Amino acid sequence: MNMIKNLMAAFAKDESGAVTVDWVVLTAAVVGLGGVAVGAVSGQLAGGAAGLFS
Repeated sequence: MNMIKNLMAAFAKDESGAVTVDWVVLTAAVVGLGGVAVGAVSGQLAGGAAGLFS
């Protein structure tokens, strides 16, 4: 039983995967904001390009 307690304590103290989770969340936020920016600008770009060739 003591071995299981030691393994659980070691698992609780281990933070090596927390950095990976932080990077995944940060990357997802950047990709999401990029998608929002493209969505906001794409309609105006299409209208402006149509005006150039008319």
